[in-house]
Amino acid sequence: MAVMSAPGSPGSLDEPALKELIADELAAVRDRSLGLTTGALDAVGLTEQVSPLMSPLVWDLAHVGNYEELWLLRAAAGVEPMRPEIDDLYDAFEHPRAERPALPLLQPEEAGAYISAVRSKVLDSLGSVRFDRANPLTKGGFVYGMVVQHEHQHDETMLATHQLRKGAPALLDPPGALLDDHSTGGAGEVLVQAGLFEMGTSDDPWAYDNERPGHLVDLPAYYIDVEPVTNAAYIAFMEAGGYDQPDHWDPKGWQWRNESGKRAPAFWSRDGGGHWLRRRFGRTEPVPLNEPVQHVCWYEADAYARWAGKRLPTEAEWEKAARWDPLGGRSRRYPWGDVYENGRANLGQQLLRPAEAGSYESGASAYGVRRLLGDVWEWTSSDFHGYPGFRSFPYREYSEVFFGPGYKVLRGGSWATHPLAVRGTFRNWDYPIRRQIFTGFRCARTAEEVR
Repeated sequence: MAVMSAPGSPGSLDEPALKELIADELAAVRDRSLGLTTGALDAVGLTEQVSPLMSPLVWDLAHVGNYEELWLLRAAAGVEPMRPEIDDLYDAFEHPRAERPALPLLQPEEAGAYISAVRSKVLDSLGSVRFDRANPLTKGGFVYGMVVQHEHQHDETMLATHQLRKGAPALLDPPGALLDDHSTGGAGEVLVQAGLFEMGTSDDPWAYDNERPGHLVDLPAYYIDVEPVTNAAYIAFMEAGGYDQPDHWDPKGWQWRNESGKRAPAFWSRDGGGHWLRRRFGRTEPVPLNEPVQHVCWYEADAYARWAGKRLPTEAEWEKAARWDPLGGRSRRYPWGDVYENGRANLGQQLLRPAEAGSYESGASAYGVRRLLGDVWEWTSSDFHGYPGFRSFPYREYSEVFFGPGYKVLRGGSWATHPLAVRGTFRNWDYPIRRQIFTGFRCARTAEEVR
């Protein structure tokens, strides 16, 4: 199932055109959500919990509708609540995922009817809502962009749930990949010169609070890998005893390794001949050596980087390599420019996996660093914190409550991330032990370390 549209630039549209874009994107994301739920599984599959790490898919389905009702009907349009009695059930902060199957959740048919009724009222009210520049909630259509992005983010969570499912495949591989020119040259690393760059944004109308405000950051020179680390390179780390050498591991990572017993990325196994296999959405297949490694946690990525004589990039290093144009002296919205273009990144379920190394060469940044958007979320060395001058908006629970050393920042999106839900400034975060998400990494090192 290939699901992707080419997002417009919300900051450049007048109000009627922006509302048309919003209506189109609301329809597109709902098609995607239904394709991952009622279009893929029966009622039993939608209500089961495949892992305590994940919600039943029927919870996600009703949750996106409840979130839409809260923000687009009640907050933006001033409409009376439709189902206030279910607000607590679908508040992600009230009930941990492991507890959600025991709640009196809406069943698939009722959940589908509810989210459809919410959507109908949202579209009816959209024409009368004023995108008032004095109201930060509606200025530039922010709250609508927030809701569309939120649903796309839950769609990616649904894909992680599908990956954890046992049994026959429920999702089909797309018939073909949308690839641009394919490089056969070596990857290596590139030098990013020392100096200032603008990190974050102050004027992107649909950016989240943790991406704001834009600010100058001065970095020393560093090298960063042109491509994410591949399965072949990660297997070399494994075969060299990387999981058995404590010197390569953060102390907490070594503890995780010992307690978890993990010795390979999630969903990997060996066949009788010692060849590595992976389970992908119900299929078992040989590990493709030339794809980026995925389903590794931060501790594994950090250990590999140390073994390779490198380190994980800071998120500032990642963003400078992705966005800064040294000739133009400005930061871009995407690695290749300010306008999203299909075919420059593996985003939006074009594939149900990362693409091969060397793909999407035309999506490279000004420094020639490739695949900074799409394929795999990339672990950075940075803890998740607010930028200088951070202000929580429109609610603390989106970002601020997660600030601190317990969460590591991920950048760049994955093959499962929709283009509307990622950009060069977008910040993701998770616990350093998480592996069910579509995570990989690339390495960096300071220029003084290179001989």
